[in-house]
Amino acid sequence: MSVSRLDHITPIGVEQMGELADSLDDPAVLRLENLDTDLRPPRSALDFTRDAVEDDDANSYLPFFGLDSIRRAAAGLVGRQSGLEYDWKTECVISAGGLSGVLNVLLATLEPGDEVLMTDPIYVGLINRVRLAGGVPRYVPLIPSEQGWRLDTDALAEINPERVAVALAMSPSMPTGAVFDRREWQAWVDFCRRADCWLLNDCAMERILYDGRAVIHPASFPDMRERVITVGSASKEYRMIGWRVGWVVGPARAVAEVARVSISNVVCQTGIAMGAVATAIEDPDDGIAACARELERRRDLVLEELRDFNPVPPHGGWSLLIDVSSLGLDGPAASRRLLERGKIAATPMINWGGADTGNYVRVVFSNEPVERLRGVGERFRAALFD
Repeated sequence: MSVSRLDHITPIGVEQMGELADSLDDPAVLRLENLDTDLRPPRSALDFTRDAVEDDDANSYLPFFGLDSIRRAAAGLVGRQSGLEYDWKTECVISAGGLSGVLNVLLATLEPGDEVLMTDPIYVGLINRVRLAGGVPRYVPLIPSEQGWRLDTDALAEINPERVAVALAMSPSMPTGAVFDRREWQAWVDFCRRADCWLLNDCAMERILYDGRAVIHPASFPDMRERVITVGSASKEYRMIGWRVGWVVGPARAVAEVARVSISNVVCQTGIAMGAVATAIEDPDDGIAACARELERRRDLVLEELRDFNPVPPHGGWSLLIDVSSLGLDGPAASRRLLERGKIAATPMINWGGADTGNYVRVVFSNEPVERLRGVGERFRAALFD
């Protein structure tokens, strides 16, 4: 019998689909279910990691809040993106990956029953972390169209801000690839001011942008520095998933509370990984722009291949969504048919927001090269068209 805090914690779906695809042991299966990537980390980070294995200083609990080098680098990165300055000693703490940082922020900012505003659809792992921290998810819709996803700013303006303690914004958003423009960010900012709440900026993929878009950091808006807590990660932009390093940067009063949670949770981060991530952040040849261009190529190909299924174009990130309801299917049924008939592993979006998310399957294009993605449309048609 599970404890009550797990009553509303749902499977994310990726773990089940990934295990099923692994069990087939079939190289012909397209792995479109999980946010892995075949794009390599920066060479400087790989070299640093190899050397760190032999470094006794890396085999330590200390310092609990992260190596000085990674805290300096992370605070500097957020400063450059926002046009602000952050004190790495008091306004940055390192986490064991971005999602660990998100959970630590939620534990440090929520009272039981507080609401957390998020987009719908949204990553179910974020929803589950809100619930684990005692929060209540509250959703504002993302509206799909042939041009992409747009934030429903009218709906956001109508939400009662009284119970909202945190607004959790992610741009590019997962799983949609929605990227907020300045008008949409202004709507987030205006809401946070009305609610007198924190804006938790999950910037795990903020530079993986397409079609010439540029980063807009919410802390750059007037009077928002003291409201915005930024959580970043090496996993997506630097392609360093296995290093499990993230960071929390924000006003000192918030970061001090996050640090209290952090030392009671993971305690410390991976010693051989932190210096490697610091090296990647400081490396002018980090590969982010080149990888974004390659991912854009893959996105464009997948959009063309799947045009019969009306995919909603992502403006950034690693994935896109397909609504299968017009085919008389839901996400789980479509996912099963794609694997059985098309040798495609794709995760259904059930529980990834409101009830309508059950109509979608997610297509991840970060882990398969263009050569293998060609023909994915034919596989979809064979699997989903009777």
